[in-house]
Amino acid sequence: MQDMFVDLLKLPDAAPLYQKLAGEGVVIRRALAPDKKLVCDFVRETFGECAVGEAEASFARKPVSLFIATDRDQLVGFACYEATAPDFFGPTAVLESQRGRGVGKALLLRSLEAMRDELGYVYGIIGGVGPISFYEKCVGATLIPGSDPGIYRDFITPKQKEREND
Repeated sequence: MQDMFVDLLKLPDAAPLYQKLAGEGVVIRRALAPDKKLVCDFVRETFGECAVGEAEASFARKPVSLFIATDRDQLVGFACYEATAPDFFGPTAVLESQRGRGVGKALLLRSLEAMRDELGYVYGIIGGVGPISFYEKCVGATLIPGSDPGIYRDFITPKQKEREND
């Protein structure tokens, strides 16, 4: 999976999206330390074991570099940044039942805003993207040529580890 480049100085205004979601009962907020177990369990269930390490790394940062989306007190999505490497966004996931409402876009924008406003980055990297068209449409991200496999090139997945132990 390739990485994508995004110009953080050209992010769209997210205020209308945040207001729309708030009106629907969806809150986008930075995760707090007491959220860690709930969030890590959610990440494991919705995105898999590999992403849990990145979520845990996000909780080790000050401030926590992970945003969550809740819909009337139910966790429906998350987004990490600065988890595996500096200036990287991801991983992120939204419950399938919540997709199409703008929750994923709001999590993406809030994270990229934090990278720009809190960390001072001008450009960001979206690591190991799945839905390329989503990132192109939401933030004008472009593929980085030759970035596959990128930072995850030496990563051993749990399935690979199982095969090695057989």
